Amino acid sequence: MDVVNIAVCIKRVPDSETRVKIAPDGKSLDAAGVKFVLNPYDEFAVEEALRRKEQAGVGEVVVLSLGPAAAQETIRTALAMGADRGVLLQVERIPADGLVVARALAAELKGGAFDLILFGKMAIDDYNHQVGPMVAELLGLPCITSVAHLELADGRGVAEREIEGGIEVCEFPLPAVLTIDKGLNEPRYPALKGIMAAKKKPMEVKPTALAVGDLEIVALTLPPERAEGRIVGEGAAAVPELVRLLREEAKVL
Repeated sequence: MDVVNIAVCIKRVPDSETRVKIAPDGKSLDAAGVKFVLNPYDEFAVEEALRRKEQAGVGEVVVLSLGPAAAQETIRTALAMGADRGVLLQVERIPADGLVVARALAAELKGGAFDLILFGKMAIDDYNHQVGPMVAELLGLPCITSVAHLELADGRGVAEREIEGGIEVCEFPLPAVLTIDKGLNEPRYPALKGIMAAKKKPMEVKPTALAVGDLEIVALTLPPERAEGRIVGEGAAAVPELVRLLREEAKVL
């Protein structure tokens, strides 16, 4: 069986180089002046979907995202890479509870007859690693996380996961849900032709009502400012003083 229909779930996240500020409510980020991008791990998922479609010579790559109206721009990035169409489950704010997100995505994916459903390993804004496996559980599909190598043939797949001290090899039937790690491929840059074509590709926006989750952000705080460093000397002559400071002031010895 060729893998012909692939869904990729992506997320709009703040650029890791953006200096973020906490909003006046103390529970969210101030979006003013923040650059948002396609989650980097999701780029690997999109690239893998495109390569599988190109190998098969047929099929469709659908990009799905849950987020505010501005997330359409993020979906357009994936369309410019080569995806065929996009679906935005539009909400005012992405909830902190990953299960609420997973339920909304699973409801949209159910009945879609996808051979593969791909996610990035995690989103760089919350690092929860949860949504992909939750969607798999809700859909009753096998799930392999953090895939770094992938082979698909005859309705089955073999994936490799990098674990501490070795490689874990997993075999699974299709359809399946996979979360993709960096190293599986090298994401392509959208060419000008792809960027222009993306403007004409189908984009379905679905206003979405979410259930109330069990997880709530109580407060956000910035990490404390780091104390300034101190030079205690150079070479071997500085060692006794360094040891004394570590023992008496830092109290780590």
